[in-house]
Amino acid sequence: MRIAFATSECVPFVKTGGLADVSGALPKALALMGHEVKVFLPLYQSIRVLDHDLTFAHEFHNTQMRVGERTVTANVWYKRNGAGVEHYFVDCPHYFHRGQVYTSHADEDERFILLQDMAMFILQRFNWAPEVLHCNDWQTALLPVFLREKYNWDQLFAKTASVLSLHNVGYQGRFGAAAVGHAGLKYDKFHLGGAYEFYGDFSFLKAGLMYADMITTVSPTYAREIQTYEYGTELEGVLRYRGGDLVGILNGIDVDDWNPAGDRHIPHHYTIDDLDTKRENKRALLERTDLPYQDGVPTIGIITRLAEQKGMELVASVLPQLMELPVQLVALGSGAQKYEDFFRWAAQTYPEKCYAYIGFNDALAHLITAGSDMFLMPSRYEPCGLNQMYCLNYGTVPIVRRTGGLADTVRDYHEYNDQGNGFSFYDFTPYALWTSILRALDLYQQKEVWREIMRRGMSEDFSWKHSAQQYLEVYQRAISKRG
Repeated sequence: MRIAFATSECVPFVKTGGLADVSGALPKALALMGHEVKVFLPLYQSIRVLDHDLTFAHEFHNTQMRVGERTVTANVWYKRNGAGVEHYFVDCPHYFHRGQVYTSHADEDERFILLQDMAMFILQRFNWAPEVLHCNDWQTALLPVFLREKYNWDQLFAKTASVLSLHNVGYQGRFGAAAVGHAGLKYDKFHLGGAYEFYGDFSFLKAGLMYADMITTVSPTYAREIQTYEYGTELEGVLRYRGGDLVGILNGIDVDDWNPAGDRHIPHHYTIDDLDTKRENKRALLERTDLPYQDGVPTIGIITRLAEQKGMELVASVLPQLMELPVQLVALGSGAQKYEDFFRWAAQTYPEKCYAYIGFNDALAHLITAGSDMFLMPSRYEPCGLNQMYCLNYGTVPIVRRTGGLADTVRDYHEYNDQGNGFSFYDFTPYALWTSILRALDLYQQKEVWREIMRRGMSEDFSWKHSAQQYLEVYQRAISKRG
């Protein structure tokens, strides 16, 4: 199968969130299954062509592209990796050399219109007709529209099916009416109730939802949640309308990078049959964070974006009580100033019990995952979540709120008749989080019971192989709609 995959970020080149992990891992998994995959993304200022060994595509030298009333010059770089995936980078400094991936600039719509038009242009130049065009989030959500409205004259795409993946429905690409013209589309569908119009704005995401042959999101529970008022962020009506074509597929994890048996970031490798060695990583973590090691005292890890979506207000509410118990807390993250300041305060106030690293540190993230006994993810909402899967893979027991992908991966020990792999709660309240932590702390003292919980987590298979097969089934459904 020929698959074109359009995204605004992709590891190892650029990452701000889980979309980058999916964009890196899914094409690789599909290619290893024998499919042809081309990935399209911007060449941001942060992507160094020499560091990533990118090759300049001379056939696209100084390509002139029209975006609304503006004519811009773009070039293309590419890279073919060992797994058989081809990556194409749209190089336009005017739009993509801004020091950050996403901006609040007035031409944010134009930046990603160019990406999508260039993806189509590259396919045309190569005369490469994808059977599926897989786009992701609002930044590439106009591609299903382009297939049907802007490039429908080109028989190259006559049988190309479109799939739109929602990684976070809260980000919708809403712009003024002028953006319709910037995209090179007619205004006949920009009216109340029309495919492009969304509360007076032109929404890239709504338009994509109306045109895509199939829609996916990153967990089965999130697929149900976003069709409700609480989680749909005003798109619930559109999502219910397309509900028959909406499929939730749980993200996989890169089991080469996140594997305690070979993780290059941790000092002591271990497996499900060698759990005692995990304790040595705990010693290393506490030494790294200047916290004392004490037998029988659990270490709780947090790795997160410091935001209300991630339930940090709940953590802030219970932390003073938590610090009165025999427990240690290691936190890593950045985000809202008030939460950064809170964790700095906590580390200064409880220096023997709490450590906080404000920022991003990949090596420390791996060490926290391997060295902690428990892991907190009390998210208000979580489309999929990856950290809870990493932790389960490392025998670190998660304590999560039962939402989105957290509900699909963490089974509460008590709810599942002592057969769960972690702890979860439903109500978004400090009390619900607190009582779940207390349940975990109680069982932690029952060593054999705790080891069984650890083993259940490590027995789970979160590799991309199963998820990639589910995407292929969605692709086939999309293709069948195109005849």
